[in-house]
Amino acid sequence: MAKNIKTTTEFVCTECGASSPRWLGRCPSCGKFNTMAEEIVKPAAPQSANNAGKYAYANKARPLSQIDYEHYMRTSSGISEFDNVLGGGIVAGALILLGGDPGIGKSTLLTQIAANLSDKEKVLYFSAEESCSQVKLRAQRLKLKSENLYILNETCIDGLENDLDGVRYCIIDSIQAVYTDDLSSSSGSVGQVRECATKLMRIAKSRGITFFIIGHVTKEGALAGPKVLEHIMDTVLYFEGENQENFRILRAVKNRFGNVAEVGVFEMTESGITAVTDYSGIFLSESRGEEAGSAVTPAQTGARCMNVEIQTLVSKTSFGQPRRMPLGLDYNKVVLMLAVLEKRCGLALGGYDVYVNAMGGIKLNEPACDLALCAALASAYFGKPIDKHTAVFGEVGLTGEVRAVSYCEKRVAECVKMGFKRVLIPAKNMKSAVKFADKINIVPVLYVNTMIKALFKN
Repeated sequence: MAKNIKTTTEFVCTECGASSPRWLGRCPSCGKFNTMAEEIVKPAAPQSANNAGKYAYANKARPLSQIDYEHYMRTSSGISEFDNVLGGGIVAGALILLGGDPGIGKSTLLTQIAANLSDKEKVLYFSAEESCSQVKLRAQRLKLKSENLYILNETCIDGLENDLDGVRYCIIDSIQAVYTDDLSSSSGSVGQVRECATKLMRIAKSRGITFFIIGHVTKEGALAGPKVLEHIMDTVLYFEGENQENFRILRAVKNRFGNVAEVGVFEMTESGITAVTDYSGIFLSESRGEEAGSAVTPAQTGARCMNVEIQTLVSKTSFGQPRRMPLGLDYNKVVLMLAVLEKRCGLALGGYDVYVNAMGGIKLNEPACDLALCAALASAYFGKPIDKHTAVFGEVGLTGEVRAVSYCEKRVAECVKMGFKRVLIPAKNMKSAVKFADKINIVPVLYVNTMIKALFKN
């Protein structure tokens, strides 16, 4: 009878890769604390004189022109916004990681998706954090019923594969709460998260089962666990929003089957999470144009364009060092735009506290929002509101020049669709937007000074 090979482990530093046979509080190589993570050590394969045939690949390398294009079959999740973020639907055998703050609605969203998918296929909800009765209680609150939705309350992932007969979709809630007996460390540790994710990947690719994996986030907002967790996944999604607000934003940061910049908008209601297709009430305030300090910009997020309002507040500082507090925009970007306005346009903002907010909790990272940020800051500084039917977009350089941006036609078309009467665009984008001249007043802008004169000439 063959003897079972004993699995051994070692502790490897996540910072420098140094190994140790036992756990150490401080890595002896790089000196970092609490970086030693347990890993499985596989026994070395016996060496032979002739290994050339043993390691020969079954598949031979082929020219790119001879490789057939594979069309991925997609299945609808029953929620349109979720399908759009994934690139058109769920791909069989994919690993989808969903991260977000506690209480944001990750389990609620995946419970709804599991119920929708179970109308045609067998779905398993592997709950490691909640009991079966708690999952059923949430399903009753959402008024979900299905005979093909199976619930399993377990924390050890080693026996999961035995319960996947006939299952096409599986939800893991959550990856930080499950563990494998191959490691002695507690669940949620770096080694446990990596090994559990690797086992799920092997099952998904070998049996064509799609896994939805819930992941916790750290206080900095990043997914907890090793970075290899995100490398293993086919799709990484972030569920964002404030717990006090009803609206949620689903953002894709990695997607092997679609656009990585897609954004979905949802609303938390008593009956669950619903998709939002009309964004005008979320990212635009009803009172815009009445008070100074706000400007609207058509922001491109993935394959769609949405008008977002940027609000600013400028007040005299009471301290020696003025405060800069942006929400939804990059801190360094705000500081750069303040420097441009002070140096190139003569706005003395050095003695003022500056607060910036993107409406609806959306994050604006593209350079095309620079000009709208400058317009909102100038409006708050002069105390003059910008007309509610005016939109602004363009990239601003450190010389005060307004640079051309991509998707100009799409941005102007969105402004026309939303009923705006005037839009300020980079002068270098004028050729692509001239066809909308009969529908909206297009103002070309070459420098930030030109924008300020056009908006506040009175």
